[in-house]
Amino acid sequence: MQKRLLFSTITFLFALGCMAQPLNKESYEVMLQLAEEYYAMGDYYSALEKYEEAYDERGDKALTIKMAELQYELRDYIKAERLYRRLIDRAKEDDDTYNEHKFQYGRVLKMVGKYDKAIEVLNQFVAQTSDETLKELAQNEIAGAEMAEILPENNKGVSVNNLGRNVNIPLSEYSPAMGNDGKLYFAGLDRDLKKAVEVGEDQTHYSKIFVSTRGERSWEAGVPLDEKINRPGYNSNNVSFSVDGNTMYFTRSLLSGNNLTESKIYMSTKSGGSWTGANEVSGINGEYLATHPAVGELFGKEVLFFVSDMEGGEGGMDIFYATHKGGGVYGDPVSLGPKINTAGEEMTPYYYDGTLFFSSTGHPGIGGADIFYSTWDGSRWSEPKNMGKVYNTSVDDLYFTMYNDGYSGFLTSNRPGGRSAKGRTCCDDMLGFEIPKMYADLVVGVFAENKEPILGAVVTLLETSGDAEAAGPETKSNDKGNRYDYGLSLEKPYKILVSAEGYFPDSLTFNTVGLKESKTFQNNFFLKPKPVVPEYITVVDSTPIVMENILYPFDSDVITEQAEQDLQLIYDIMTEYPEMKIELRSHTDFRGEAPYNQDLSQRRTESARRWLVRKGLDRSRIEAKGYGEGTPQTVSDNVAATYDYLKAGDVLTEEYINALGTEEMKEVAHSLNRRTEFQIIEGPTSIVIETRRLKKQEVSEDEEAPIKQGTGTERKKTQKKKSRSRNGMIGNQAATPATISPMSSLYGRKVTKNVPIMTFEHRVFDLGQVKRGEKRSMTYKFTNKGDTALKISLISACDCTTTDYPVKSIKPGETGEIEVVFDSTEKEESETIDVDIFLENTIPGTEEPIVEMLQYKYELIK
Repeated sequence: MQKRLLFSTITFLFALGCMAQPLNKESYEVMLQLAEEYYAMGDYYSALEKYEEAYDERGDKALTIKMAELQYELRDYIKAERLYRRLIDRAKEDDDTYNEHKFQYGRVLKMVGKYDKAIEVLNQFVAQTSDETLKELAQNEIAGAEMAEILPENNKGVSVNNLGRNVNIPLSEYSPAMGNDGKLYFAGLDRDLKKAVEVGEDQTHYSKIFVSTRGERSWEAGVPLDEKINRPGYNSNNVSFSVDGNTMYFTRSLLSGNNLTESKIYMSTKSGGSWTGANEVSGINGEYLATHPAVGELFGKEVLFFVSDMEGGEGGMDIFYATHKGGGVYGDPVSLGPKINTAGEEMTPYYYDGTLFFSSTGHPGIGGADIFYSTWDGSRWSEPKNMGKVYNTSVDDLYFTMYNDGYSGFLTSNRPGGRSAKGRTCCDDMLGFEIPKMYADLVVGVFAENKEPILGAVVTLLETSGDAEAAGPETKSNDKGNRYDYGLSLEKPYKILVSAEGYFPDSLTFNTVGLKESKTFQNNFFLKPKPVVPEYITVVDSTPIVMENILYPFDSDVITEQAEQDLQLIYDIMTEYPEMKIELRSHTDFRGEAPYNQDLSQRRTESARRWLVRKGLDRSRIEAKGYGEGTPQTVSDNVAATYDYLKAGDVLTEEYINALGTEEMKEVAHSLNRRTEFQIIEGPTSIVIETRRLKKQEVSEDEEAPIKQGTGTERKKTQKKKSRSRNGMIGNQAATPATISPMSSLYGRKVTKNVPIMTFEHRVFDLGQVKRGEKRSMTYKFTNKGDTALKISLISACDCTTTDYPVKSIKPGETGEIEVVFDSTEKEESETIDVDIFLENTIPGTEEPIVEMLQYKYELIK
């Protein structure tokens, strides 16, 4: 195997050099005699030619086997397979003439990728042979063929590419190694093909060591090293370097015909940028073949791995090592033992960071020679593992080496697609490979126990190695989402700390030690809420208490579900204090006519009283009084702390509100004026109420009045027309659970899981008066309060409306904006415009897209 891999090209050139002018046709006997002579000389190509001529003359089946064997030796596996198939597959079932050749036929089938057929033929051979050594090798080949059928085609993103025509000529190039000068060293025959086939008096060709420099786009043509390295009359090859790159190891060898008769390992040191004269490595060479040197480390000492047929191996060529004693002297060679070496051939070792890479025909492989690796734990080698496809093919793959970064390197292969002088697989090319750099990162999600996203959590990543160079803590917070992303370093221990207001903190330890491939660590934290410690306030009979949740739909006195929460509190208090009498007070903002607002406030407070009376309270205990717009709210300390443009003690009069800077500020002030209060008028002079029961609950945006963007004209006292969406939904209905808006197609379906829920700050804009031809812009801001990412498919509106919306997915807890521009140029009358948002998400259990509706309205002035 060793001779066949490394010197088939020399044999091919020998045949080219020996070709003479055509002779007269020889007799059959002369053809056979010449074929045998050529074979003895190692000229396999000429021997094959004569056998083919003789076969054409007589059709002797015995010659078919000889031709098949020669095609195999010359690595033309397709032709070898045809020849074996011609005899063995056509033989009768009881014909055992060719049984002994089924082993080689099975190997050939494997090397052309016909694994099923290879397994069938090799199983026949195992059942028929009495040669235990060949039986073991055949079983090994079967295991390799079975493995080839299940290995993944893509080896985790590894790419392998030919090094190019400058360094790979149609002959074989092999043993690539990178020097510390960034240059590529390799072995091959003369770069000039014409010169390479010129034969000297001794009818011999010799391989040399070349060096190539990396150009802008590719490797440049190789230049042979001088005769201090490439000694005339010897094959120089199998280059490797010491760790510091200042010592080069290589092989000088001789070939007699097709037999490797001498091979010794030499070393040269670098001096002044050039290589000194080479000397034999002391302690390794002997009366045996020594080749393929590679520097490594075992038991804390520098060693030199090499390949030899010396005694003490497992058969064929095996891998040995010798410990460096200093001064270029090495100790006695030691075999790596039966875990690495086999009855087949092991070759081209390469050591990198505790791992030995090598090629073997004795371990189960998917081709001829496959690349394997084994790790050293300080006392023993692990079981060798096949490197898998991409690195290995159905043919021969050898000389695996890596750069210092560990993510790129070289190998040699005769796989199809390379440059080849004869046949698709006769000659080796050098290939480069790239391994995707390994990474580790972290994704943290923060949720409450009920799996609702928690916004604004604080997440800290700590490296816990204790090293002085350890990275400091990395702290992140996200007010708009609950996802946190971190990049990680390899071989490091970490701790995550997570905290959020109102929740118990949590933590997790993990590490990136020993990763064999890239990994994203994903950890979701589900924080437990802290128990709420009740807070209480004392209410005295002279102080009106604002009921934050008694809100009414626009221009309506209907009690909503949300308002019932505060009315229930009043009911509970009055039940606890049966002697208490109260006054319910309702106030409006100043927009609209004063008599109308007075009537509306009276209707609202009486509606609240009716609710309490229906619950069982005596009507005489409750006075209901509407104050209209006559009693503007006074800004409290709490309100001033929430809205920095309002000052505690200010009274929200019409003049005060009109002087505020923006429409949004004005709308907040109006909402503070629209309120319902109760005040003790008889009974206890003070009571204690749990504070949380007075807090405002979350409200659907659709209960809010539209933002008024017009000129500030007063709201008409006529009742607002309720707008309906295309699904018949009422725009001003009360909110449903999970704050699903009535303007959503999810409304009323009782679906809150596995859906996105778009919650808008405002769904309806009032543009006020708009002159014909004028354009107005609006921004609809929303938050995804569902548990599933949402993605907008399209937005539909009238021709007068253009929209701009996010094209990316909006994850739970994240926010987004939809820009809408209204062009009134073609309009003839005032209108309310619907804007329909179609999501890619569908309503669970259906194929219907989720549809969300927005609106804007305007009064057209011509």
